[in-house]
Amino acid sequence: MTRRREAELAALFETASELAGIRDPDAVLRSIVRRARTLLGTDVSYLSMNDPAGTYMRVTDGSVSPLFQKVRLGLGEGLGGLVAQTARPYATSDYFADARFNHTRPIDSAVHDEGLVAILGVPLKLDSKVIGVLYAADRSSREFPPEEVALLSSLADHAAIAIDTASLFATIQSHNEAMKRAEEAHDRLTDLVLRGGSSAEVAAAVGELLGGPVEVLDTVPSLAVRANGRAVLVGSTWVCAVLAGSELLGGITLAGRPELSDAERRLFERSAAVTALLLLLRRTVAEAENKVRGELITDILDGRDPAGLLARARRVGVELKDPHVVLVADGNLSAATHYASVHRGLAGSRGRDVVLALPSPSTEVAREVAKALDATVGAAGPVVGPVAIAEAFGEARRCLRALQQLGRSGEAATMADLGFVGVLLGDRADVSGYVRSVLGPVLDYDTERGTELVHTLEVYFACGANLSRAKAELHLHVNTVTQRLDRVSSLLGDWQSPDRLLEMQLALRLLRLL
Repeated sequence: MTRRREAELAALFETASELAGIRDPDAVLRSIVRRARTLLGTDVSYLSMNDPAGTYMRVTDGSVSPLFQKVRLGLGEGLGGLVAQTARPYATSDYFADARFNHTRPIDSAVHDEGLVAILGVPLKLDSKVIGVLYAADRSSREFPPEEVALLSSLADHAAIAIDTASLFATIQSHNEAMKRAEEAHDRLTDLVLRGGSSAEVAAAVGELLGGPVEVLDTVPSLAVRANGRAVLVGSTWVCAVLAGSELLGGITLAGRPELSDAERRLFERSAAVTALLLLLRRTVAEAENKVRGELITDILDGRDPAGLLARARRVGVELKDPHVVLVADGNLSAATHYASVHRGLAGSRGRDVVLALPSPSTEVAREVAKALDATVGAAGPVVGPVAIAEAFGEARRCLRALQQLGRSGEAATMADLGFVGVLLGDRADVSGYVRSVLGPVLDYDTERGTELVHTLEVYFACGANLSRAKAELHLHVNTVTQRLDRVSSLLGDWQSPDRLLEMQLALRLLRLL
C-alpha cells in the first residue's frame, strides 16, 4: 500500500510537471486522457468538454468505436451529463443496469458500441465552473474504490488548471507584445512549479512581471472570496482569493497598479491558481511523507526487513545509518510528526505512546522535544540502524514510564539521568528479579491468601511510616495495621533498618512500574 501511494504521488507530480510545460490545448487534453488511463489501468479513458447545450466528446484513449468518439450528452443525460450537471463524481460497475442515470438511445448505443460496462466520471472544475468531464472505463465489471475516485479527481484538478493555462496562452498569442509577456510569465511560473517553489517566489515573480509589489496573505476580504478566484479592486489594491475548490487557502494582492489590462488581470488570477497548486502539492507531499514516516516507525519496531527499511527511509530523506536518538513521549502525534519532518527524522505511534527517531549525536535533543511538544520524554541512544532503533525503543519507553511514576511530568531524561532507577530499568537490569528478591515472600503470601500486605506497605510508606495516618488511610483499626506489619516482619525479617527501608520503597515503586 505504501509503495502504491508513493507511485501514485510520483505519477501526479510527473503529470503536473508535464502539463505545466504544454502550451497547445489539444496536446494538454491528449496528455490528460493518456495519464488517466495509465494511472487507473483501465481499458479506455476519455474527456468531454462542456458547452451551453451539454457536454461533447473531445479526446479518447483506447476507444475503437467511431460512434462513441462522436457522442454528445445533454446536461443530466447519461453518467457524464449527470457529472457535468451536478459537479460531482459518479461511478458505476454496470452502466446499463444502473438506474441512477438518464439513459437515452444515442448515448446507450454509443456506450454499447464501445463495449463499456464500468465507468467513472469526475468533473473538471475551473473555480466553481464545470468545464468538462474526465472518465476512466472498463469493458468488464469492476468497482472504483474511493482512492481511485480521489486519484482521478486530483488529476482532473491539475488538468483543469493546465487547460485554462493553455487556453489563456493561446488567446494571448494573438497579441505580439502580450504574447511575449505571457510566455515569460508562463515559463517563470512553470519553472516554479517544476522546482517546487514557494508562494513567496511566485509573488516575487508576478510582482516583477506586473510592475508592482505582490504579497501572499493568509486571509482576504470577503469581497475577494465572493469573487470566486477572480481579481477585484479593493481601494487601489488588486486582491484575488487563493482557492482549492471551495477551500480558501489565503489570498494574493497587487499594489501600485490600479489599472490592469485583461491579459494582466488574467495573469494575476493565474498566479493565484499557481499559488494554490503549489500549496496543495506541498500539503499532499507533507501528508504522504508523514504517512510513510509513521509506517516506517511501525515496521522498524516490528523488526521487518532492515535492508528494505534503509531504502524506504532514504526515499523520504532519512538516513538510518546515521546516529539517531530514539524518543518515546506522551505528547501530540501531529505535533511530533511536524517536528520530525522539519528535523529530517521519523515519527509515529505505538499504542498510546508517540515515538520519534531523530538524527542526533546526543540525547540532549530530548529536552528540546519535551519543550516543543509540551510532553514528558524518555530517551535512548544514539544508535545506528533499524535493529538498534527497535532495541532502543524499549529502553526509552521504560524511561518514560519511570518519569511518569516519579511525577516528573514535562521532563526529558535517559536512563543515565535517572541514576539508581535508571540502572535498574536499563537494558541489562533484571527488574522483576530485583522486586522478587526484596518482596518475594510478601507477594507470594498475598497471592496465596488474598491478603493486602503489599498495599498496606505502600500506604504505610506514603504516610511517612506513621501508624495513625496509615490506619486512617486504610480505614482499619491501628491493631490491624500493626498485625499486618508484624506479618511482613515474619516474612522478611528486619526490614525497618535504613538500608532495607530504601530497598523496600524502591521495590514497591518498581512493582508499580511493572
